[in-house]
Amino acid sequence: MIQSLSIQNFALIEQLKMDFSPGFTIITGETGAGKSILLGALGLVLGKRADLSSLKNKEEKCVIEAHFDISAYDLKEFFAENDLDYENISILRREILPSGKSRAFINDTPVNLQELQALGEQLIDIHSQHETRELSENQYQFEMLDSFSGNGSELTQYQEQLKIYKSQVQNLRQFESDLKQMQQEFDYHQFLLQELQQISLTDINQSEMESQLEQLSHVEFIKENLHKAYAAANDEQFGVLHLLHEMKSAIQKVAGFSSRFASLNERLESSFIELKDVASEIEQSGDELVLDPKKAEEIEQKLQSLYALQKKHQVTSVAELIEIQKTLEQKVLAVDHAQEQIETLQNAIDLAQNKLDEIANRISQNRQKAAHDLTRQLHEMLAQLGMPNARFKIDIALTEEYFSNGKDQLQFLLSANLGSDYGLLRKVASGGELSRIMLSVKAILAKYTQLPTIIFDEIDTGVSGEIANQMGQIMNQMSQQMQVFVITHLPQIAAKGNQHFKVFKTTNNQKTTTEIKALDKEQRITEIAQMLSGAEVSESALNHAKSLLN
Repeated sequence: MIQSLSIQNFALIEQLKMDFSPGFTIITGETGAGKSILLGALGLVLGKRADLSSLKNKEEKCVIEAHFDISAYDLKEFFAENDLDYENISILRREILPSGKSRAFINDTPVNLQELQALGEQLIDIHSQHETRELSENQYQFEMLDSFSGNGSELTQYQEQLKIYKSQVQNLRQFESDLKQMQQEFDYHQFLLQELQQISLTDINQSEMESQLEQLSHVEFIKENLHKAYAAANDEQFGVLHLLHEMKSAIQKVAGFSSRFASLNERLESSFIELKDVASEIEQSGDELVLDPKKAEEIEQKLQSLYALQKKHQVTSVAELIEIQKTLEQKVLAVDHAQEQIETLQNAIDLAQNKLDEIANRISQNRQKAAHDLTRQLHEMLAQLGMPNARFKIDIALTEEYFSNGKDQLQFLLSANLGSDYGLLRKVASGGELSRIMLSVKAILAKYTQLPTIIFDEIDTGVSGEIANQMGQIMNQMSQQMQVFVITHLPQIAAKGNQHFKVFKTTNNQKTTTEIKALDKEQRITEIAQMLSGAEVSESALNHAKSLLN
């Protein structure tokens, strides 16, 4: 419930603060006194958009602050999800700066308007004449019926499953679209794949092949130089090995005279062995090197094919060609096994659809049952409100189409008078009838759901007399379970409140200001008497006011 509301520098309000009690609160005042300003201020603190026109003094900021007791609401999860400090008495504040910038706070933590609106929707239901017209709208009718039937958890399950179903359908459509494209390119992909497969990429070492070709192209030159190198090492008179052998023999003779000479001897021995091994490998390499034009031609042709493929696919390595080959294999394979994939995707759709249908059927059954109970209670309450012959019919038809809230089509039908045909609620109900129907709906829902604080803004439009008295009685009964505010022009309703505020204008120094005050018992009598008879209060009006209050 809302405990207090303070307003500073908003519209015609300079500064005021109101403390509210649980139960039934009445707000009255002459037309144009500023009752709508209160609702506007409350709307801002609940997250509605604002602009500089909201400021009374354009050079000062506007501050609106509301204190709520939220201990009866299950809102701890909301606070945790939005990283807010939870307090049983929570404070919502809105500031509008002279620059036009707006700031919002929950328990002194800055928040965006979306977060403020999300919390506000769970705290206050402001019901104006516009909302009465919403009663004729299909979406509102669904929300009302689902609240009455307790379909909340089923609707959450349905919406989650609907996302899964739509995702599965999208997957199939995407695959079929991709498949159509792949089928158009299938022959080309298959041709590219065969080109790559023919060259056996996994068996190719490009750098080694290029080296082999380089050797085979210069066999004579290589053999000639290998022969020169071997001759330089093994010449009997001037060969490196012969000279090194003589050098080694000389040092070996003096090795015993010094560790230094011994070390030189070991190094010469090692060099001799290494050089002898090198000479042997040079001889072997020369013997193995054979002029083979055919092999050179084969390697050159294979390299030319490889170079052509690399140029075609705009790559520079065998590894990149192998990756392209794998991709082409997947594309070709996808077309070859497309039907299997389509069946798999269709099976997933069927499974999701079956689950979705189960939930939708439960929702529809709950609505059918709730419709019967709701119409019965509406008939009883509308009779109390002067519509004894009104008859409701709620038609629910299960369709094959998946809507956001199930598979049902819904029609609220009304026969307002005895013997008249049923017609769509939006076409046959008058403004006064809609007001009474909406009040009945809210009163019934209050028994079954934890409704927030509710504000009725002139819901009594189009009614008077005993009907107004009955409406006041119903709202008073509602206030036993929730906090109820009513902005009204009818004394019969005003007299039913536990707390009464009057909104009025004052003029001082050529400035008009809206003010509000809580009325005591005597002031309430005078206010209700004025509502009965006008500014000139007669004795009979005072007596009538006392009678209403009693």
